[in-house]
Amino acid sequence: MAELGRSDVDGNDMIENLIAERKSLKLSLEKSKALGFSLEKAGPRLDEINQRLPSLEAAVRPIRADKEALVAAGGHINRAIGPAAAVLKVFDAVHGLEKSLSDPRNNLPGYLSVLKRLEEALRFLGDNCGLAIQWLDDILEYLEDNVMADEQHLLNLRKSLKGLRESQSDDERARLDGRLLNAALDKLEGEFRRLLTEHSVPLPMSSSPDLGEQAVIAPSLLPVAVIHKLQAILGRLRTNNRLEKCMSMYVEVRSSNVRASLQALDLDYLEISIAEFNDVQSIEGYIVQWGKHLEFAVKHLFEAEYKLCNDVFERIGLDVCMGCFSKIAAHTGIVAFLQFGKTVTESKKDPIKLLKLLDIFASLNRLRLDFNRLFGGAACIEIQNLTRDLIKRVIDGAAEIFWELLVQVELQRQIPPPPDGNVPILVSIITDYCNKLLGDNYKPILNQVLLIHRSWKHEKFQERILVSEVLNIVKAIELDLETWTKAYEDSILSNLFAMNNHYHLYKHLKGTKVGDLLGDSWFREHEQYKDYYAAIFLRDSWGKLPGHLSREGLILFSGGRATARDLVKKRLKNFNEAFDEMYKRQSSWVVPDRDLRDKICQQIVQAVVPVYRSYMQSYGPLVELDGSSSKYAKYSVQTLEQMLSSLFLPKPGRYASFKGRQLSAKFNNGVADLRRTTSAVV
Repeated sequence: MAELGRSDVDGNDMIENLIAERKSLKLSLEKSKALGFSLEKAGPRLDEINQRLPSLEAAVRPIRADKEALVAAGGHINRAIGPAAAVLKVFDAVHGLEKSLSDPRNNLPGYLSVLKRLEEALRFLGDNCGLAIQWLDDILEYLEDNVMADEQHLLNLRKSLKGLRESQSDDERARLDGRLLNAALDKLEGEFRRLLTEHSVPLPMSSSPDLGEQAVIAPSLLPVAVIHKLQAILGRLRTNNRLEKCMSMYVEVRSSNVRASLQALDLDYLEISIAEFNDVQSIEGYIVQWGKHLEFAVKHLFEAEYKLCNDVFERIGLDVCMGCFSKIAAHTGIVAFLQFGKTVTESKKDPIKLLKLLDIFASLNRLRLDFNRLFGGAACIEIQNLTRDLIKRVIDGAAEIFWELLVQVELQRQIPPPPDGNVPILVSIITDYCNKLLGDNYKPILNQVLLIHRSWKHEKFQERILVSEVLNIVKAIELDLETWTKAYEDSILSNLFAMNNHYHLYKHLKGTKVGDLLGDSWFREHEQYKDYYAAIFLRDSWGKLPGHLSREGLILFSGGRATARDLVKKRLKNFNEAFDEMYKRQSSWVVPDRDLRDKICQQIVQAVVPVYRSYMQSYGPLVELDGSSSKYAKYSVQTLEQMLSSLFLPKPGRYASFKGRQLSAKFNNGVADLRRTTSAVV
């Protein structure tokens, strides 16, 4: 039993041990499971720690660095951080100015003030960025040399510094402000254009060539306040290298304004070419307009632009001012004015052209001081050259025509005289021409032209040379008239021609400057010649008609009424035939002067009509009862008087009745064309 009892006790102990082992095993399994679960959760954290180890290693690397290197690193870092922090602070301030640069129109002074601050900030950035980069570069090299930072970190920092260095180029530096300065300057340029455009008002003008009333009207300049604004804008834009663009805008706007002012004057004629007209006379009206328009443009429009350029650009410099003004003048018509004058000088030579060239010279001479002042600078060299060339052409052309005039008058001597006995166009033109040349208007101008022309040749000129040349021309005309008078085969027509021309010289030169030089005896001589040739003309033509109405044989005739009637018929028939023949021949003749024509017609009427009236009163009844009375009593007294009173009337649109011979080569391309219509007489 005792053994059995021990056996039971031993069995119980084994069971208890097994139970205890099972619990222990179970507890171990639970711990293993918990440990496995913990290990499973710790895996990602270990990975994260593994990834952070390099950076942690880099962070603690300075601790492992040399102690002296660590102490020195602080100084390097402090020197780099200071400039870099200042740059960043200014950079932030730059972007803070953006809201204040909205529209310069609202507050231009404030806008310019902010813009100036922006420029100063950008200059600071430009000047100090390089310094900050250099300090950062130094600390980077120090860290690399002393192995005090991670290689990847140092590589990234090196790339950043490289980008900063590249931003220091001129093109990239503008990006420091995100193009804020460029945008602000663009707005300022827009405000410059707006101010100019809104206050540039064309001068209202009439298209009439008479600018007398408008000559005292000065175009309104820009208001002073606007000029001050433009000056302030120019100052800022000039600082930022935008002056050229401003100048271009200024020239564009003001040129447009001047062109609009001139548009009402109808200046299309300035573009006329030499091929578009035959001679100066055909554009004579344009030349008159040209002088008035040029004077108005120079004295008022260009004068105003010159003053305005000085006002706007006075702080910039004279070169800029004159550069803008010269472009405005060139773009708005001064070159076209000068080119038109040149076109006139290239036209065919004739007497009228001399007067027109003198008109052009007078216009240019009146404007000489204005031209020198307005266009005297180096910027206006093209205008100066064109002006000098035009003046030379005018002086050369005028002098050449004047000195050739005497030769041309002499050459006309070989041309047949007018078939109608009229005053030749040559005489009409030259007498009026000489009067004009020695008149108060043209004589001083011609003297000046000839003086300049001779000075170019180093020859002396005195006023008496001009007077002597004009008197020689008058003498040449007298010789022409004498030659032409002898050239007629019909002596009666020759007498009419001589009467007409001697009276023309007398009437058109008496009381003139030329007439004063010729003297009273010269006029008495021509008046006597006129009366002499008039008397001979009347005697040898119409004075012979009354002889056909002789009363001889009729008073004492005893042959009866029939015989008397036959004799009256015969004499009336002879009278009618002589009258018809003479009237037909002289009906195409001309006495151009109305007073002389009325006088000579009255003399013819007095010589013929009273005799005819008396004869018809006495003997008309003898033929009136005859069936053929109209054949003999052909004209009534009234009809006869009307016919005689209507003789010698000028023909409308009369052309010169003589043709020029071929001139020698010496005068080709430059001869005075004296074959002109009566309308050519100025």
